[in-house]
Amino acid sequence: MSEAPEMTLSPDDPERQPCEIWTRVMGYHRPVSSFNIGKQGEFHERRYFDEKRVDACAGAPH
Repeated sequence: MSEAPEMTLSPDDPERQPCEIWTRVMGYHRPVSSFNIGKQGEFHERRYFDEKRVDACAGAPH
């Protein structure tokens, strides 16, 4: 079995497939490319975070 040559892709490679980014807005999904310029700016300023899991019984009296 021969080993395939290793390939690297650069961002300007003409064979590279463009990626479409979708996001959830007000309960439905839309491609970011359909946003107006202001909404696209807001999308890029978003900050993502992880919430810690809360035990539902943690605050209940024993």
